[in-house]
Amino acid sequence: MNYGRIVLAGVVGTFVYFAIGFLVFGLLPLAKFYAPYPGVYRAKEAVLSYFPIGMASTLVAIIVLAAIYAKGYEGGTGFAEGARFGVLVGFFVVCAVVGDEYVTLNIGRDLALAMAGGRLVEWTIVGMSIGLVYKPKRPSSD
Repeated sequence: MNYGRIVLAGVVGTFVYFAIGFLVFGLLPLAKFYAPYPGVYRAKEAVLSYFPIGMASTLVAIIVLAAIYAKGYEGGTGFAEGARFGVLVGFFVVCAVVGDEYVTLNIGRDLALAMAGGRLVEWTIVGMSIGLVYKPKRPSSD
């Protein structure tokens, strides 16, 4: 595994994650689905005070994903391999996180569906960015 590329892919993936998250959950109409649940989700101002914790934990998580990607790399193009990986991660997050939140939090179906769609798109794009940045070490030609 190319550890330098794993870290670089993790950093780029984290930037992409926050950029896509801002677009999908902040600017697009999906943000309106959160409004009816002020007792469940922090206000924007409060979220900003916790943001450094979120950034650090997300960076670590995406570096871990980049390492998983590197272990499972099958030799295809970075874009295609990354897209497949991102879709798998997206479905994992939708089923393990969004599904669980729908069951345990007092949120509606529309919000859960919006979160599921947004997370699937977001993680697919993050996977693509990891695939485009990560390059395996070339085998030595003895």
